[in-house]
Amino acid sequence: MPTKKLSVNRAALGHRINYALRHPDRVPRHLSRAARDLWLRSTSPDHVSYYRAVMRSDTRADPDAAVGSGSRERWMALGAMQFDYLVGHGLRPEHRMLDIGCGNLRGGWRFVRYLDPGHYYGIDISPDILFAAQETIVRMDLRDRLPALTPVRDLSLRFLPDAYFDVVHAHSVFSHSPLQVIEECLSHVGRVLAPGGWFDFTFDRTEGKEHHVLREDFYYRTETLLALAEKHGLKADFMDDWELLPHGQSKIRVFRQSEPFG
Repeated sequence: MPTKKLSVNRAALGHRINYALRHPDRVPRHLSRAARDLWLRSTSPDHVSYYRAVMRSDTRADPDAAVGSGSRERWMALGAMQFDYLVGHGLRPEHRMLDIGCGNLRGGWRFVRYLDPGHYYGIDISPDILFAAQETIVRMDLRDRLPALTPVRDLSLRFLPDAYFDVVHAHSVFSHSPLQVIEECLSHVGRVLAPGGWFDFTFDRTEGKEHHVLREDFYYRTETLLALAEKHGLKADFMDDWELLPHGQSKIRVFRQSEPFG
């Protein structure tokens, strides 16, 4: 990933002006998002409520676009990328998997098909995208795999059992989350991890100033998230081979401090 992209502050006025001049066709959509942002800031008491409303709006327009895929072909390709990477890095059919921010099962339907029946548990803050996920289960003929799809109010995971999940996965969740939401998740995920289990999450990486665009896209330095994981008793590993794939995000894998890597 080019260093100049990692150092860009997308919230800076100069960058926004230059971007608008280079991509005038995208200005109307950004202005629409900015207007929606102003409205939702005034009507949503916290970030999760805010982003739940964003997802409601985006899902009604196009569920695939709501999870960051501009076309069905891209939706399929990104899902395959998630699946192939996890299988290549230790996921086995007998594992129990918690998929945080499962969306409309862009990657999830492949996990449902691969894992033993009843071993996939998807959660999302958006009931609307979970309705679309149910349609994916029907379309892919996966009803007999018994996937669980559950809406949540936050990322505290407090209703889930201790030491139960071998693999926890969050793709494109922390890239839309302020630090307090990420910390909430990291402070609780160790409790639900089974011995030897791990948690993979992606994020938008910057090597410059940490920033966000509207309240939808957040950019963090790697060391910030590594330190936050360590603060909550988690050992973290930056997965640099993930960045070789064509998706634009970075990935970290964490274990409980008492668990070895590998």
